[in-house]
Amino acid sequence: MTFAELQRRGEAGLIPFLTVGFPDVQSTLELVPALVEGGADLIELGVPFSDPLADGATIQHAGQVALQQGVTLATCLDVVRTLRSKGITVPLLLMGYYNPLLQYADAVRPAPQGR
Repeated sequence: MTFAELQRRGEAGLIPFLTVGFPDVQSTLELVPALVEGGADLIELGVPFSDPLADGATIQHAGQVALQQGVTLATCLDVVRTLRSKGITVPLLLMGYYNPLLQYADAVRPAPQGR
């Protein structure tokens, strides 16, 4: 929807990136509304990962700081929930590696029922 609207208006979109939890979670909760107020059309939220081989030095550092503070995928989802509860309506895109997503899915999936 956002891309279609931007195309209809003949505009480019502004999509800033933040690593959730860098420099801390509270800062993420304050920076996202500021980015929206500054004109962000979508916001990409980085999910920290312990082995970010495909990321550059800056994102690797931000992820390490967030991980040292205990930020997990569950934390990232809580941040999204909190932002939505505060009225943030722009699309929020989680960017991360497959491994944490798979581990999270396994952790929240109900155990199979015995026969």
